[in-house]
Amino acid sequence: MRRFIVVLFSVIPAFVFAQNKSIGTVVAAKPMSQIDSVMVRQIFMSALHEKIMENYTQAAELFSRVLQSDPGNAAALFELANLKKQKNNYVDAQPLLEKAVAISPDNEWYWLSLAECYEKNNNIVKLQNVFVQLIRINPDKPEYYYDNANALFIEKRYDDALKVYDQLQAMNGLDDDILAGKQKIYLIQGKVDPAAAQLQEMIADNPSQVKYYLVLAELYNSNNLQDKAFKVLKDAEKIAPNYGQIHLALADIYRDKKDNESFFNELELAFAAPEVDIDQKIKIILGYFPKFPDPNAKASALELSKILISAHPDDSKSYAMYGDMLFQTEKFKEAEAAYRKSIQLNGSHYAVYEQLVRIEISSNEMDQAIKDGENALALFPNQAWMNYLVGIACQQTKDYKKAIGYIKSAIDVAPDDKDLLSLSYSSLGDCYHEMKDFSNSDAAYDKSLTYNPDNAFALNNYAYYLSLRGEQLDKAAQMSAHSNELQPNTASFEDTYAWILFKQKKYADAKIWIEKAIVHDKTNSAVQIEHYGDIMFYLGDTNAAVQNWKKAKSFGEQSPVLDRKINERKYFE
Repeated sequence: MRRFIVVLFSVIPAFVFAQNKSIGTVVAAKPMSQIDSVMVRQIFMSALHEKIMENYTQAAELFSRVLQSDPGNAAALFELANLKKQKNNYVDAQPLLEKAVAISPDNEWYWLSLAECYEKNNNIVKLQNVFVQLIRINPDKPEYYYDNANALFIEKRYDDALKVYDQLQAMNGLDDDILAGKQKIYLIQGKVDPAAAQLQEMIADNPSQVKYYLVLAELYNSNNLQDKAFKVLKDAEKIAPNYGQIHLALADIYRDKKDNESFFNELELAFAAPEVDIDQKIKIILGYFPKFPDPNAKASALELSKILISAHPDDSKSYAMYGDMLFQTEKFKEAEAAYRKSIQLNGSHYAVYEQLVRIEISSNEMDQAIKDGENALALFPNQAWMNYLVGIACQQTKDYKKAIGYIKSAIDVAPDDKDLLSLSYSSLGDCYHEMKDFSNSDAAYDKSLTYNPDNAFALNNYAYYLSLRGEQLDKAAQMSAHSNELQPNTASFEDTYAWILFKQKKYADAKIWIEKAIVHDKTNSAVQIEHYGDIMFYLGDTNAAVQNWKKAKSFGEQSPVLDRKINERKYFE
């Protein structure tokens, strides 16, 4: 329902007594003497002054004094009611205004103020009568007819509401507001033919106005009259062949008919139209996400997002969406460029920065990730994940002190995000280990696992570093075994477990796990091959040991210890 704007103004009270059947009867008070009348006028004017000076409490007291002497003073009733409305006290304001309109039934402003009370107090039946009175007072004002029709609609008096719209139509002709009001009623009543007839009338009078074709097509389509809807849309297409909403509507029909090729063709035409809202287009692209990883769905979404940047080349959202689709199709370098363009157009969307930095880290562009991440943090300093990502990038560049600073900031910003806390403390464990601060490293890993006992990377790294130091091997073995349960067939995890078993002198078991690691490894890891040689040496197969040590060297492993193993055909720490 529309909001009522009541114009507050003041008049000298006219001392008129009247009766209105819809409100009630007001009994005139004892006539005042001329002296009393002058005194009331003076009090009233003083009340108005206090109101103008915003001394509302004093003003209310003075208006109440007026009413004590002159209970039929409609102006004082009106002013006092409005002071109560200022305090959102519509319940107490309502009876004051009901008295005011009973006294002055032809005062438009009193009725408008009363209408607001009925609206706030959710008294629709009485509200509708107010509009009847307002139409009586000012029959040439269309707003009152619209309000009356709307109130009747809320009361579900649909036929009466239609009669009011007919009155409006007789006054001003059929326009969009009347059409919308009637359409709403016809559709609730299930009267498709009258609704369609009204729209056809609008089309006949305005044959170049595409919007009426679209509304008529939607009417037919929503009532399972798709053939009629299709014909209307094709007529519209002849008038405006490049109008995007027509093609969106045609796409809906083709989709329902399962004509996928025509459906997508219409979508492409709609996406190429700049006047179609970009948010509507993005919503359509996002509708493909539940169908991923179907390659056809990915290809369709990518194509639509590519058209999106052509239709909206200056909108950052188009490039962000295109970047997301490129990311989904693993075109990371192109996605990186799209995200960067999005930021250039509008750098106020944090999510785009995060996607960009994640791609840079995954592409091993650590210096660029640090630069872009720090730019993002200058704008969004309290983003925990960005602090963590910059910390990871610093860790990869071996700037461990800087990494620790950013990772600790991530922890401080998001003290309740258990997943992030587990990852952050795990990364701190890595950094402290590289700095030979084993006490803080172990404490960080322990803290990580309190937040997520199933953090496979924390379990693996903690276990491996303990095994390198030859400490707490039973604990290391337990953690490593669990990491392999969580992520089976992970070569680096299997290598860690094999190495711990080797340290525990369980060489046969170690051989089983290192062979698993070598099978699952896709990188020709020299470390794993060297470990295989170490295990074979202790299983008594020196030839196999030397052969694997040489193979590790051929894979790029360079160390004096490895050379000594090969030359002396013996294991060395």
